[in-house]
Amino acid sequence: MPIYEYYCKRCGSKFEKLVKLSTKTAEVECPKCGAKRAEKSMSRFGTMGNTSSGGSSFGASCGPIG
Repeated sequence: MPIYEYYCKRCGSKFEKLVKLSTKTAEVECPKCGAKRAEKSMSRFGTMGNTSSGGSSFGASCGPIG
């Protein structure tokens, strides 16, 4: 079961939840307020890319060095 990141539209809480692939977003309950108004948010890990702050993306460091 994958872990997804969610954002609660009711209270603004951000949380992670281990859910089945078949689980619909409307079924996910916010652990802070209990509302079923969550929306999937983009994972920070999944959106890593070439950054200007000295970080590197995974794809940029592949291949031979030198």
